This record gives sequence, structure tokens and C-alpha cells, in this order.
Amino acid sequence: METVISLDDINKIYHIGKIEVPALSGISLDVHRGEFIGIMGPSGSGKSTLLHIMGCLDRPTSGKYLFCNEDVYELPDRKLAQIRNSRIGFVFQSFNLLWNENAIQNVMLPLIYSKTNSKRKRAVEALEMVELAHRLRHKPSEMSGGEQQRVAIARAMVKEPDIILADEPTGNLDSTTGSHIMQIFKRLNEKGVTIVIITHAKEVTEACDRVINLRDGKIETLA
Repeated sequence: METVISLDDINKIYHIGKIEVPALSGISLDVHRGEFIGIMGPSGSGKSTLLHIMGCLDRPTSGKYLFCNEDVYELPDRKLAQIRNSRIGFVFQSFNLLWNENAIQNVMLPLIYSKTNSKRKRAVEALEMVELAHRLRHKPSEMSGGEQQRVAIARAMVKEPDIILADEPTGNLDSTTGSHIMQIFKRLNEKGVTIVIITHAKEVTEACDRVINLRDGKIETLA
């Protein structure tokens, strides 16, 4: 099975003045293509730090990280930015949409620097995948929270990334809307999309193939 992400003995230490604060300690984990993995843990367990490292948004203090068999931390910042922009899709709890732009413009955003000639077509197809074909020209202020999150998922999907990393994607939604969002993630995964989702809610992980529990920056259980 092809490995998308391989983490080997990843450690992350933050410095607050002269004090060292360990965020991750000895994390080793492989994510295979087509998997749907949930990462759980209480606040302060290191979930978001792990996601940021997996998404090339931050560098570990030590350890080795391979993305599609490429040692990403041997790469210059420019190449890391290319990986983030073209090969990793991000979905965040706060949606991070541009409020002055409509749905299709938000979804097209990752394609601005793409050489493809079918940006609008791909954006429409991505919105159709998340059941928002009827809301193409609506701005975020004209949408519900669940619809905004679906736009964010479409934006992550439009560049056809190797993996989607989702950080608490249902955290700002009610349980019914959150369940709908998880059904969309599940359908995407069934089509072959690799997904890693960070959450503290057990019900969110019910759709996952595998659940990893973090505590105090360490993997507590690996199932």
C-alpha cells in the first residue's frame, strides 16, 4: 500500500523564554493512500501541532518526515510552499473563507497560480461534489455554517490533493450539521481521497478506518 505520509520519531519543542515546552514526543505514524484516519485527544495533547507538521505548516524540532517518499525537510521553503499549495488540502474549524467573494470564487482560490485552463469548471465540479451546485454565487454571509464548511471542503478538493487534513471541521457546527459534513468526508474517502481529521469528538471518528489517540504529545493508542 502506498504511503502518503511517514513520520518517524517526530519531536516538537516550543521555547517560551528559557523554558522548553514539549508539544510532540516521539511520534511515529504512517498514513496510506485511501485511508481515513481520525486523531483524537484532549486540549493540549498536540493534535493541532501534529496536523501543522503533517501539512508542512511547521517544522519538527527533530525526527524525519517523508511526504510521498520525499524528505520534505530537506527541501527549501519555496518547495514546501508548492507542496502545501498543490498537494495538501486543508479544512479548518473556522472555515477561512473570503467574505467578499462568492462560493465559486472561494473554491477557485487555490487555482490562481495553476496553469490549468479549466479553473471554473473544476470549481463547479468540486461544489457539486459537496451538494452546493445551487449556491455557486452566494457569499459566505448568505450561507449557513454547514454550507460554509462545505465550500471549504470543495476548496480543499479542487486542486486534487494527495491528502486532506481537517482540523476540527465540525467544531463550530451543531450535531446534525456536523453529521452531514462527516457523511461528505466519508463519501469523498469512498472515492479514494486520503483524509486525516483532527477532533475531540468520539462520534466524528465513527466514519474513520483508524483512530489515533494523543495525550501529552505522545501516541497513547494506535488502532
